[in-house]
Amino acid sequence: MAKKLKQVPKFASEAEERQFWETHDTADYFDLSKAVPVRFPNLKPSTVSISLRLPVAMLEQIKVAANKRDVPYQSLIKMWLSEKVG
Repeated sequence: MAKKLKQVPKFASEAEERQFWETHDTADYFDLSKAVPVRFPNLKPSTVSISLRLPVAMLEQIKVAANKRDVPYQSLIKMWLSEKVG
């Protein structure tokens, strides 16, 4: 016998919806056996701003290298970090 699913309430705000799902099980509201995988190919990862102190000469060298590659220097730093970390 199929489980009777509850009706998802209407939410006044995203915060209200978040609070609701923190305390309720989605299995009570959705038939998870019918779930299909979804891809978000254009979803950009969240970023956070940081401060990084560099010697002036090093920053100038990075800017020159970025200019040669025709990319912003901060993007070049991110590319280099990504290569080393990943």
